[in-house]
Amino acid sequence: MLITIWVVKGGISDGIEKANRYLMPALFILFIVLAIRSLTLPGAMEGVSFLLKPDWSKIKSETMLTALGQAFFALSIGVSAMITYASYLGKDQDMFRSGNIIMWMNLLVSLLAGLVIFPAVFALGATPSQGPGLIFVVLPAVFMKIPSGNYLFAVFMMLVVFATLTSAFSMLETVIAATIRQDERKRSRHTWAIGIAIFIVGIPSALSFGVWSDVLIFNKSIFDLWDYIITAIIMPLCALSISIFTGWIQDRQSVLTHAGMGSTVPKTLLYLWLGALRYIAPIAIIVVFINSLQII
Repeated sequence: MLITIWVVKGGISDGIEKANRYLMPALFILFIVLAIRSLTLPGAMEGVSFLLKPDWSKIKSETMLTALGQAFFALSIGVSAMITYASYLGKDQDMFRSGNIIMWMNLLVSLLAGLVIFPAVFALGATPSQGPGLIFVVLPAVFMKIPSGNYLFAVFMMLVVFATLTSAFSMLETVIAATIRQDERKRSRHTWAIGIAIFIVGIPSALSFGVWSDVLIFNKSIFDLWDYIITAIIMPLCALSISIFTGWIQDRQSVLTHAGMGSTVPKTLLYLWLGALRYIAPIAIIVVFINSLQII
Protein backbone atom coordinates (compact mmCIF):
# COMPACT_ATOMS: atom_id res chain seq x y z
CA MET A 1 0.00 0.00 0.00
CA LEU A 2 2.90 2.33 0.73
CA ILE A 3 4.26 1.73 -2.79
CA THR A 4 0.83 2.46 -4.28
CA ILE A 5 0.52 5.69 -2.30
CA TRP A 6 4.05 6.77 -3.24
CA VAL A 7 3.49 6.22 -6.97
CA VAL A 8 0.00 7.74 -7.15
CA LYS A 9 1.22 10.72 -5.13
CA GLY A 10 3.55 11.46 -8.04
CA GLY A 11 0.62 11.74 -10.46
CA ILE A 12 0.19 10.20 -13.90
CA SER A 13 3.28 11.26 -15.87
CA ASP A 14 5.79 11.27 -12.99
CA GLY A 15 4.45 8.19 -11.26
CA ILE A 16 2.18 5.66 -12.95
CA GLU A 17 3.29 6.26 -16.55
CA LYS A 18 7.01 5.94 -15.78
CA ALA A 19 6.47 2.73 -13.84
CA ASN A 20 4.30 1.14 -16.55
CA ARG A 21 6.50 2.10 -19.48
CA TYR A 22 9.35 -0.31 -18.74
CA LEU A 23 8.14 -3.04 -16.43
CA MET A 24 4.99 -4.16 -18.26
CA PRO A 25 6.84 -4.96 -21.54
CA ALA A 26 9.35 -6.96 -19.48
CA LEU A 27 6.52 -8.98 -17.92
CA PHE A 28 5.01 -9.59 -21.38
CA ILE A 29 8.32 -10.91 -22.76
CA LEU A 30 8.73 -13.24 -19.78
CA PHE A 31 5.20 -14.54 -20.30
CA ILE A 32 6.07 -15.47 -23.90
CA VAL A 33 9.23 -17.32 -22.79
CA LEU A 34 7.32 -19.19 -20.10
CA ALA A 35 4.45 -20.09 -22.44
CA ILE A 36 6.88 -21.60 -24.95
CA ARG A 37 8.60 -23.63 -22.22
CA SER A 38 5.32 -24.73 -20.66
CA LEU A 39 3.98 -25.94 -24.01
CA THR A 40 7.06 -28.14 -24.54
CA LEU A 41 6.53 -30.08 -21.28
CA PRO A 42 5.30 -33.71 -21.57
CA GLY A 43 1.51 -33.84 -21.37
CA ALA A 44 1.15 -30.11 -21.99
CA MET A 45 -1.50 -30.57 -24.69
CA GLU A 46 -3.93 -31.91 -22.09
CA GLY A 47 -3.66 -28.56 -20.36
CA VAL A 48 -4.21 -26.71 -23.63
CA SER A 49 -7.37 -28.76 -24.20
CA PHE A 50 -8.55 -27.97 -20.65
CA LEU A 51 -8.01 -24.26 -21.31
CA LEU A 52 -9.47 -23.94 -24.81
CA LYS A 53 -12.06 -26.72 -25.15
CA PRO A 54 -15.39 -25.48 -23.73
CA ASP A 55 -17.52 -27.61 -21.40
CA TRP A 56 -21.00 -26.28 -22.15
CA SER A 57 -22.51 -28.04 -19.11
CA LYS A 58 -20.56 -25.63 -16.88
CA ILE A 59 -21.97 -22.50 -18.54
CA LYS A 60 -24.52 -21.29 -15.98
CA SER A 61 -25.80 -17.89 -14.88
CA GLU A 62 -23.30 -17.77 -12.01
CA THR A 63 -20.49 -18.58 -14.44
CA MET A 64 -21.54 -15.78 -16.78
CA LEU A 65 -21.78 -13.29 -13.94
CA THR A 66 -18.33 -14.27 -12.69
CA ALA A 67 -16.93 -13.89 -16.21
CA LEU A 68 -18.68 -10.53 -16.54
CA GLY A 69 -17.20 -9.37 -13.24
CA GLN A 70 -13.76 -10.55 -14.31
CA ALA A 71 -14.06 -8.64 -17.59
CA PHE A 72 -15.09 -5.51 -15.72
CA PHE A 73 -12.15 -5.93 -13.34
CA ALA A 74 -9.58 -6.76 -16.04
CA LEU A 75 -10.59 -3.75 -18.14
CA SER A 76 -11.25 -1.51 -15.11
CA ILE A 77 -14.72 -0.70 -16.45
CA GLY A 78 -16.88 -0.95 -13.36
CA VAL A 79 -14.49 1.11 -11.22
CA SER A 80 -14.25 4.01 -13.70
CA ALA A 81 -10.45 3.76 -14.00
CA MET A 82 -10.67 4.00 -17.80
CA ILE A 83 -12.77 7.15 -17.50
CA THR A 84 -10.23 8.65 -15.11
CA TYR A 85 -7.26 7.85 -17.34
CA ALA A 86 -9.13 9.04 -20.44
CA SER A 87 -9.62 12.45 -18.82
CA TYR A 88 -5.84 12.98 -19.03
CA LEU A 89 -5.69 12.30 -22.79
CA GLY A 90 -5.51 14.97 -25.47
CA LYS A 91 -8.39 15.68 -27.82
CA ASP A 92 -6.47 14.19 -30.75
CA GLN A 93 -6.34 10.75 -29.11
CA ASP A 94 -8.21 8.08 -31.08
CA MET A 95 -10.43 6.52 -28.41
CA PHE A 96 -11.67 3.68 -30.63
CA ARG A 97 -8.12 2.67 -31.55
CA SER A 98 -6.97 2.88 -27.93
CA GLY A 99 -9.96 0.83 -26.79
CA ASN A 100 -9.25 -1.87 -29.37
CA ILE A 101 -5.58 -2.05 -28.37
CA ILE A 102 -6.47 -2.36 -24.69
CA MET A 103 -9.08 -5.05 -25.36
CA TRP A 104 -6.88 -7.22 -27.58
CA MET A 105 -3.77 -6.84 -25.41
CA ASN A 106 -5.78 -7.81 -22.34
CA LEU A 107 -7.09 -10.88 -24.18
CA LEU A 108 -3.59 -11.78 -25.39
CA VAL A 109 -2.01 -11.49 -21.95
CA SER A 110 -4.85 -13.52 -20.40
CA LEU A 111 -4.36 -16.24 -23.03
CA LEU A 112 -0.59 -16.22 -22.46
CA ALA A 113 -1.12 -16.58 -18.72
CA GLY A 114 -3.38 -19.56 -19.36
CA LEU A 115 -0.80 -21.14 -21.68
CA VAL A 116 1.84 -20.68 -18.99
CA ILE A 117 -0.21 -22.16 -16.16
CA PHE A 118 -2.49 -24.96 -17.40
CA PRO A 119 -0.13 -26.98 -19.65
CA ALA A 120 2.32 -27.01 -16.74
CA VAL A 121 -0.46 -27.97 -14.29
CA PHE A 122 -1.24 -31.17 -16.19
CA ALA A 123 2.38 -31.88 -17.06
CA LEU A 124 3.38 -31.71 -13.38
CA GLY A 125 0.31 -33.54 -12.05
CA ALA A 126 -1.15 -30.58 -10.16
CA THR A 127 -4.87 -29.83 -9.76
CA PRO A 128 -6.43 -26.91 -11.70
CA SER A 129 -8.95 -26.32 -8.89
CA GLN A 130 -6.17 -25.01 -6.64
CA GLY A 131 -7.04 -21.54 -7.89
CA PRO A 132 -4.71 -18.51 -7.64
CA GLY A 133 -2.26 -20.53 -5.55
CA LEU A 134 -1.21 -22.34 -8.73
CA ILE A 135 1.21 -19.52 -9.50
CA PHE A 136 3.23 -20.52 -6.43
CA VAL A 137 3.01 -24.26 -7.16
CA VAL A 138 3.37 -24.61 -10.93
CA LEU A 139 5.55 -21.70 -12.01
CA PRO A 140 8.53 -22.55 -9.76
CA ALA A 141 8.57 -26.04 -11.30
CA VAL A 142 8.46 -24.57 -14.81
CA PHE A 143 11.30 -22.17 -14.06
CA MET A 144 13.43 -25.01 -12.70
CA LYS A 145 13.37 -26.53 -16.20
CA ILE A 146 14.80 -23.33 -17.74
CA PRO A 147 18.50 -22.35 -17.62
CA SER A 148 19.09 -19.84 -14.78
CA GLY A 149 15.50 -20.50 -13.75
CA ASN A 150 16.05 -19.41 -10.14
CA TYR A 151 17.02 -15.90 -11.22
CA LEU A 152 14.28 -15.66 -13.82
CA PHE A 153 11.68 -16.76 -11.28
CA ALA A 154 12.79 -14.06 -8.86
CA VAL A 155 12.52 -11.45 -11.62
CA PHE A 156 9.15 -12.82 -12.73
CA MET A 157 7.67 -12.68 -9.23
CA MET A 158 8.82 -9.08 -8.87
CA LEU A 159 7.10 -8.24 -12.15
CA VAL A 160 3.94 -10.08 -11.04
CA VAL A 161 3.95 -7.96 -7.90
CA PHE A 162 4.27 -4.89 -10.09
CA ALA A 163 1.43 -6.04 -12.36
CA THR A 164 -0.70 -6.38 -9.24
CA LEU A 165 0.33 -2.91 -8.13
CA THR A 166 -0.72 -1.36 -11.45
CA SER A 167 -4.29 -2.40 -10.70
CA ALA A 168 -3.97 -0.78 -7.29
CA PHE A 169 -2.54 2.37 -8.92
CA SER A 170 -5.53 2.73 -11.22
CA MET A 171 -8.11 2.11 -8.50
CA LEU A 172 -6.54 4.58 -6.07
CA GLU A 173 -6.05 7.17 -8.83
CA THR A 174 -9.78 6.98 -9.61
CA VAL A 175 -10.65 8.04 -6.06
CA ILE A 176 -7.90 10.67 -5.87
CA ALA A 177 -8.86 12.26 -9.20
CA ALA A 178 -12.46 12.56 -8.01
CA THR A 179 -11.52 14.17 -4.69
CA ILE A 180 -8.83 16.65 -5.75
CA ARG A 181 -10.93 17.96 -8.68
CA GLN A 182 -7.83 18.81 -10.78
CA ASP A 183 -6.23 20.75 -7.89
CA GLU A 184 -2.84 18.99 -7.81
CA ARG A 185 -1.89 20.83 -4.60
CA LYS A 186 -4.25 18.47 -2.76
CA ARG A 187 -2.88 15.28 -4.33
CA SER A 188 -0.27 14.36 -1.72
CA ARG A 189 -2.53 14.96 1.30
CA HIS A 190 -5.54 13.19 -0.22
CA THR A 191 -3.46 10.24 -1.43
CA TRP A 192 -2.05 9.58 2.03
CA ALA A 193 -5.42 9.95 3.79
CA ILE A 194 -7.39 7.77 1.37
CA GLY A 195 -4.59 5.22 0.99
CA ILE A 196 -4.34 4.69 4.76
CA ALA A 197 -8.15 4.41 5.04
CA ILE A 198 -8.22 1.74 2.30
CA PHE A 199 -5.39 -0.13 4.04
CA ILE A 200 -7.35 -0.23 7.31
CA VAL A 201 -10.55 -1.40 5.58
CA GLY A 202 -8.58 -4.14 3.81
CA ILE A 203 -7.08 -5.63 6.98
CA PRO A 204 -9.97 -8.08 7.65
CA SER A 205 -9.72 -9.43 4.09
CA ALA A 206 -5.97 -9.97 4.50
CA LEU A 207 -6.47 -11.72 7.85
CA SER A 208 -9.04 -14.06 6.25
CA PHE A 209 -6.08 -15.93 4.73
CA GLY A 210 -4.58 -16.43 8.20
CA VAL A 211 -5.89 -16.05 11.73
CA TRP A 212 -9.43 -15.26 10.54
CA SER A 213 -9.57 -18.08 7.99
CA ASP A 214 -12.32 -19.80 10.01
CA VAL A 215 -14.55 -16.72 10.00
CA LEU A 216 -17.36 -17.31 7.49
CA ILE A 217 -20.17 -14.96 6.47
CA PHE A 218 -22.87 -16.55 4.28
CA ASN A 219 -20.49 -19.53 3.92
CA LYS A 220 -17.79 -17.28 2.46
CA SER A 221 -14.54 -16.02 3.92
CA ILE A 222 -14.26 -12.27 4.43
CA PHE A 223 -12.12 -11.96 1.30
CA ASP A 224 -14.43 -14.13 -0.82
CA LEU A 225 -17.47 -12.21 0.40
CA TRP A 226 -15.96 -8.85 -0.56
CA ASP A 227 -14.77 -10.32 -3.86
CA TYR A 228 -18.30 -11.51 -4.66
CA ILE A 229 -19.94 -8.24 -3.61
CA ILE A 230 -17.54 -6.11 -5.64
CA THR A 231 -16.99 -8.17 -8.79
CA ALA A 232 -20.42 -9.78 -9.09
CA ILE A 233 -22.67 -6.99 -7.82
CA ILE A 234 -21.10 -3.54 -7.46
CA MET A 235 -19.02 -3.51 -10.65
CA PRO A 236 -21.84 -4.71 -12.96
CA LEU A 237 -24.20 -2.16 -11.37
CA CYS A 238 -21.61 0.59 -11.85
CA ALA A 239 -21.17 -0.43 -15.49
CA LEU A 240 -24.95 -0.43 -15.91
CA SER A 241 -25.13 3.07 -14.41
CA ILE A 242 -22.39 4.31 -16.75
CA SER A 243 -24.11 2.89 -19.83
CA ILE A 244 -27.48 4.38 -18.84
CA PHE A 245 -25.99 7.78 -18.00
CA THR A 246 -23.89 7.98 -21.17
CA GLY A 247 -26.50 6.47 -23.46
CA TRP A 248 -29.67 8.10 -22.17
CA ILE A 249 -28.96 11.07 -19.89
CA GLN A 250 -26.04 12.83 -21.57
CA ASP A 251 -26.72 14.80 -24.74
CA ARG A 252 -26.47 12.37 -27.66
CA GLN A 253 -24.58 14.73 -29.94
CA SER A 254 -22.10 15.55 -27.18
CA VAL A 255 -21.45 11.85 -26.59
CA LEU A 256 -20.89 11.18 -30.30
CA THR A 257 -18.63 14.22 -30.65
CA HIS A 258 -16.40 13.27 -27.73
CA ALA A 259 -16.30 9.59 -28.69
CA GLY A 260 -15.27 10.46 -32.24
CA MET A 261 -12.54 12.97 -31.33
CA GLY A 262 -9.24 12.10 -33.00
CA SER A 263 -10.83 9.11 -34.72
CA THR A 264 -11.41 8.39 -38.39
CA VAL A 265 -14.17 5.82 -37.82
CA PRO A 266 -17.31 6.43 -39.91
CA LYS A 267 -20.34 8.01 -38.27
CA THR A 268 -22.31 4.82 -38.89
CA LEU A 269 -19.99 2.95 -36.53
CA LEU A 270 -20.38 5.68 -33.91
CA TYR A 271 -24.17 5.35 -34.07
CA LEU A 272 -23.91 1.55 -33.83
CA TRP A 273 -21.68 1.94 -30.77
CA LEU A 274 -24.17 4.31 -29.16
CA GLY A 275 -27.01 1.91 -29.95
CA ALA A 276 -25.13 -0.96 -28.29
CA LEU A 277 -24.43 1.26 -25.29
CA ARG A 278 -28.10 2.20 -25.02
CA TYR A 279 -29.80 -1.13 -25.60
CA ILE A 280 -27.54 -4.19 -25.80
CA ALA A 281 -25.19 -3.50 -22.88
CA PRO A 282 -27.84 -2.59 -20.26
CA ILE A 283 -30.15 -5.47 -21.21
CA ALA A 284 -27.30 -8.01 -21.16
CA ILE A 285 -26.06 -6.82 -17.77
CA ILE A 286 -29.56 -6.77 -16.25
CA VAL A 287 -30.50 -10.26 -17.52
CA VAL A 288 -27.28 -11.90 -16.33
CA PHE A 289 -27.38 -10.04 -13.00
CA ILE A 290 -31.02 -10.85 -12.18
CA ASN A 291 -30.63 -14.46 -13.30
CA SER A 292 -27.61 -14.87 -11.03
CA LEU A 293 -29.72 -13.75 -8.07
CA GLN A 294 -32.27 -16.44 -9.05
CA ILE A 295 -35.01 -13.85 -9.42
CA ILE A 296 -35.85 -15.17 -12.88
